[in-house]
Amino acid sequence: VKRKTCDILEDALSRYSQVVRDIASDGVTSAGAGSLKARWRKDKLFAGYLDSLTVDLIVDCEEYPYLNMDEHYELRINSPDLENSALLTSQTIWGILRGLETFTHLLYLEDGGKAVSTYHSEGCMSREIANLPFRVNSTAITDYPRFSHRGLLLDTSRHYLPLSVLKLSLDAMAINKMNVLHWHIVDDQSFPYQSEAFPELSEKGAYNPVKYIYTHDDIRNITEYARLRGIRVVPEFDTPGHTLSWGPAVPNLLTPCYHDGEPDGTFGPIDPSVPENYVFLRNLFSEVVALFPDKYLHLGGDEVSFDCWVSNPNITAFMKNNNLSDYDRLEEYYVQKVVDISTQLGASAVVWQEVFDNGVILQNDTVVHVWTGDQETELAAVTSKGYPALLSACWYLDHLQSGGDWTKFYECEPTDFDGTADQKRLVLGGEACMWAEVVDESNVLTRVWPRASATAEILWSEASASTETEVAQRLEEHYCRMKKRGIPSQPPNGPGFCP
Repeated sequence: VKRKTCDILEDALSRYSQVVRDIASDGVTSAGAGSLKARWRKDKLFAGYLDSLTVDLIVDCEEYPYLNMDEHYELRINSPDLENSALLTSQTIWGILRGLETFTHLLYLEDGGKAVSTYHSEGCMSREIANLPFRVNSTAITDYPRFSHRGLLLDTSRHYLPLSVLKLSLDAMAINKMNVLHWHIVDDQSFPYQSEAFPELSEKGAYNPVKYIYTHDDIRNITEYARLRGIRVVPEFDTPGHTLSWGPAVPNLLTPCYHDGEPDGTFGPIDPSVPENYVFLRNLFSEVVALFPDKYLHLGGDEVSFDCWVSNPNITAFMKNNNLSDYDRLEEYYVQKVVDISTQLGASAVVWQEVFDNGVILQNDTVVHVWTGDQETELAAVTSKGYPALLSACWYLDHLQSGGDWTKFYECEPTDFDGTADQKRLVLGGEACMWAEVVDESNVLTRVWPRASATAEILWSEASASTETEVAQRLEEHYCRMKKRGIPSQPPNGPGFCP
């Protein structure tokens, strides 16, 4: 290590050293050092031995990853000015992390998928990296992402996901150079977030208030695990819809639905006419903003059914008293207050596209998340108003098809809409979304990977960087790489095997 170091770098060096050892330990054979070197020298492509990688971090580490962080890096191996040497250089720790990941991708085992361990003179086998010869090409790489937000949405409400699965997901994201975990932590079905200010939310809203919850310590565990991998964690608390699991704990939070002029015992979205509801939301979001390090809070705002509001006479009276002419305006009234709360708490908001479509006045840095409809028209509309945008409409992983359906994800181009260059620069990137109606800890990882790898490549690499055939070959190799590193993954292309 040259120049700077920090806890993130030290952890990464230890982690990637172990990655190399783990790869090498898969089918180790033995050979004398002399015979191995003699064989390699006869190879016409042999250029020398590489015993180490020098890591040069130029400036001090930043503590947390963030939107628009610098992830550039340069990796040179046996270049003209670095004979038999390798150097990874970056201005930032985030670039170093991406470069270390790339370095592990460049290492190939001996023919036949074997690592060859040499014996010391005393006859003891060493498994140090220097004594586990891989093949690596001489190369010079200057690399950086095309988009700053490259995310994966995981839904832990419809099915609870254990911390071990979330951590494996973060490991897989690091392998794929994704940098945002969008944690859709609560929804109609359950409320696993254990609030310290409002413990009754999980006591009454979680599937199991002891077993299927995320404590503050659990969340700190996940955000720290993500930080060490250069991954942001953006929580989503979707309102006013998708909140049925909230209702049992908070009196008068949800709107009572009426039938024939009487309450029918069912409930709809959060009741926007009750002032105390905004006090509750402020206190809850204040806790969330303090717990999650990232600047952004996803406020949701999608799929709000108006049926219950329409049926409720108190809502009708409230709208009349506040000159709200229709239910879109009522939703706008509510969302505006929630967006203002997040701003007052020092958080920047991400919202689903309906919030923008309904004319809510948003802060300039509010990110509009496009998930449905004509994505080209929606992206053009959002960016024409100067708002940054994220795309997910074409990357819904729960829409599963037979065979190698990753191709439809690879064909999606975030800047493919009618707009100026300035508008297209407002597209921050996107997210692959794994909604959890039919996935849990038993199958979520294999449903995500390597299908989300296609999204990850689109968001990192230049547009039209590869043909579909080239991507298929590369994805097959990447699938095997992830499997060897402990990430459950499904075959991307059909019959085959991993060496």
